[in-house]
Parts: sequence; structure tokens; C-alpha cells
Amino acid sequence: MKKYLYFTVFVSGMTTLGIEFAASRLLGSVFGTSNLVWASIIGLILIYLTAGYFLGGKLADRYPNYEVFYTILVWGAFSAGLVPFIARPVLYAAADAFDQLQVGVLLGAFSAVLVLLIIPITLLGTISPFAIRLVLTDSRKAGQVSGRVYAISTLGSFLGTFTPDLLLIPWLGTRMTFVVFSLFLMIVGLIGLGLSSGWRAVLKWIWMPVLLIGLGILWGSGPVKKTANQIYEKESSYNYIQVLESDGYRYLRLNEGQGVHSIYHPEQEAYGGTWMQVLPAPFFNLPPFTTSDVNNAAIIGLAAGTTARQATSAFGLIPIDGFEIDREIVKVGQDYFGMTGENLNPITQDGRWGLAHSGKSYSIISIDAYRPPYIPWHLTTQEFFRIVYDHLDPRGALVLNVGRTPEDEKLLSGLAATIQSVFPSVYVMDVPGTFNSIIYATMQPTDPQYLEENLALLLETESPNSTLIQAMRITLANLRPVPEGGQIFTDNKAPIEWITNQMVLNNILSDPDYLSEGK
Repeated sequence: MKKYLYFTVFVSGMTTLGIEFAASRLLGSVFGTSNLVWASIIGLILIYLTAGYFLGGKLADRYPNYEVFYTILVWGAFSAGLVPFIARPVLYAAADAFDQLQVGVLLGAFSAVLVLLIIPITLLGTISPFAIRLVLTDSRKAGQVSGRVYAISTLGSFLGTFTPDLLLIPWLGTRMTFVVFSLFLMIVGLIGLGLSSGWRAVLKWIWMPVLLIGLGILWGSGPVKKTANQIYEKESSYNYIQVLESDGYRYLRLNEGQGVHSIYHPEQEAYGGTWMQVLPAPFFNLPPFTTSDVNNAAIIGLAAGTTARQATSAFGLIPIDGFEIDREIVKVGQDYFGMTGENLNPITQDGRWGLAHSGKSYSIISIDAYRPPYIPWHLTTQEFFRIVYDHLDPRGALVLNVGRTPEDEKLLSGLAATIQSVFPSVYVMDVPGTFNSIIYATMQPTDPQYLEENLALLLETESPNSTLIQAMRITLANLRPVPEGGQIFTDNKAPIEWITNQMVLNNILSDPDYLSEGK
């Protein structure tokens, strides 16, 4: 029985971490995956586990028998499996509230879902101290026994860390991930109950797995969201992916859905916003600079390929390497956004690693992987921009899309300062109608006047209504002074999370429309 108890501890540790990661995905589709969301989940789960450790120790001393131990385990497993089904209507309401930026409803829904985890996590927290009490027969070996139990539990937690995101969620979805973990632990508990107390003791709890299987069959595979005009959704290892369609346009939304990451219409190429503002980047170079001088491009943050499509329209069938870490987003781009151009090479790698190992130099490197509060800090540092510099042609240009707010430009000024420490010339323009700015940087010392002169030359051969000409005019009309005094970000020190969390929270409180603006 002792060996089976150790196996139970292993499965319990695996389930506890598995439920924690599944909870983050359950909340992530509505509230996002920012550090604030993660901190709330991890912090409260640690509190629930603390209560479980305390309660488990007391119960073990009062009822030191296997029947109580496995009964607690079965109830913990069952209550964990109920979480996604009880939370489902709350999350549907929260998704609607997020689209309308109803902050009060959002906070209430977020708190309600986290409260649902109290019972399962607290009960699972009782397992390790209870197991130590059952195994311990010689007080002289208390340290050895407790160390072994917590080591086995931690090994289980290690497995539970990777199983949800890498296997179960992409394959079965978040709700069924809860069900699978719950059923597995419940079966382990029922077998343990049968071995320790006889199989008759199992019969009175057999309704639990039957009910959970029924819930999984009936409601385990329903839509994660019920958004109007939704034509596709998918949970990947990295994101909740959603495609909406309205008036012939398709929109890619990720996670909580605030912001459009790609847009597509089969008969349109100029969508305004941030995507087309990538095109003017190399035309800051000394005239004459024409479209034929653009030989290739790299896009870090390919998404569903809007920028790649517009670059192809402007520069022809130039080779484009698109770095997108989420393979499922690439598939969505190919299936729903016309991302099938023969000149586009989607690369499913981290952008920094992929660029550093590409062995190529580019005419344009576009970085479109920022959207507060989801900014990969390793794509903001001096060391990263040196990699970019080393992979640009002598007349190449960097272009970067970054969010800001009217009152807080710490992120923008920090990125501008960091890029200025690497590149000789840096320019900034604000995208009209959004809370986005575009940073341009050139390999050679240049002047904004060059952009205007190149525009005049292009007008001799290009249609004045082309996407490229429109983008250059918008850039010229919205150039602004480069913000000063920003912090230079390095791999050693880049407080991106602190800056973005402060920026977003301040603006939600002062201007709830912030999240719905721009990309």
C-alpha cells in the first residue's frame, strides 16, 4: 500500500500543476496572459495550497487512515473537474463585458473564477502532509519520509507543468484538459480506496466519474467564446486564436481579443492602421531609392500575414521570411487570410533566435510582436537590436510597431533610446486614430527630407492611390520628434513588465476605451 501511496502523491502533484496551467488558459482567452493575470493565479493558488497543507496536517493527526485520505483525494479531483463547467457562463459574460470594456463585470468574473479553485486546490494541498503521516512509522525517519514525499510530489508537478500546454490543450481544449486530469486522479483515488477499504467503499462514489464524463460529453467541446461573426477558434500551445468575419473582412484576434493582429479582404490591400506603415521604412534612405532597391524582408511577428501581403503588393515577389512562434497562427493565416504567397517563407521560431541564426541580411526588418501588456522583453533590448543591425543591408531599415498612451510614453521613449544606441538615425510617427507609434531606423545617417524626395520620385511611376504611396504620405504627415530621456533596455535590465503594467492600468482607470483602440 505504501508504494501505491507514493504513486498517488505523484499523480496529485501532477494534477495540481496541471490544473494551475489549465486555469491560466481558462482565464487567458478572456483576460489575457499578462503578468498580472499570472501573478493572480499563482498567488491565490499558493494561498489555497497553504491552507491545504495546514488542513491536511490537522486531519491526518485526527484521522490517520487511508479511507479518509483517499476520500479527500476523490473529492479534490471531482471538484477540479467541475471548475470549467461552473465557470463557463461566467466566462461567456466576461467575454462580452471585455468587448464592451465593462471593468466592473470583468473584475467580478475574474474573481469568481479564481474563487472556484479554492475547494479543489485546498483539498489537493492536503495530500502531501496527510501522506507523510500515513507513511511515517518511525519518528527518527521523519525528515527522510517527508523529503521523499515532497520530492515525489514535485516530480509529478514537473510533468504537470508541460502536459497541459504541450499536449492536452492543443489536442482536447481547456475544458477537457480539466476533465482528463480530474478523471485520472479520481480513478487513482478510487483504486486506492478500494485497496485500502474494500471495493464496496468505492461504489458510493462511482457517480462522480460518471457525472464528469457526462459533462465532458455534453459541454466539454463547446465554443470557448460566443462572439458575434466568429467563424473559427482554436486553442494552441501559445494562444487562444479567433477569426471573425464582417462585411467581407476577416480579423485575427488572440487571447482576450482586444486588438486585431491581422486583417484580410480578398479585394483590398490598404487597411490603414499599423501594417501598411511598414512600407515607407527603406525610403528614408538617400534618394534615389526605388521599390527595386528592396530585395527582401523579414517580419518578426508574422501573425496571419497582413504585412507580408502588403509588402508583396508594394515591392513585388521579394523573398519574405516571416517569424511566427505559433504554428497554429500560421495555419490560420494560410486557411483564412490568403497567406499562400510563393515568396513568403513562414518560420515557426522565436523571432530573436530565428533572426540571429538566419544567416541572411535584409532590406527591411519589421518587428510587430509588441502589444501591451504582451511584449517579449527579449525583443526590446540593445543586444537584440544589434542582432537586427547585423542582419540589415547597408541601405536597410528597421521598422517597429509599439503601443503608447497619450499620457505615458515610457515604453516608446525607452525603445527609441535603445534603438538610437545602435542605429545612427531614428524616426517616430504616430499612427492616426490609434494608440500606436512606428519607429523607423536606418543603417546610414539619413534625413526625413529624403522620404519626401523619394515620394516625389515614386509618384512619377507609381499610382497616387497605391498602398505604398498612401503609407508614405501618412508617415510624412504624422512624423513627430523622437521622445527623449528614455531608459536603454539591455538583456541585464529591461523592466518591460513594470512599464507596460503601469501604462495599461493607468489608462484603464482613466480611459476605458484604451484597449479597444488600434492594434
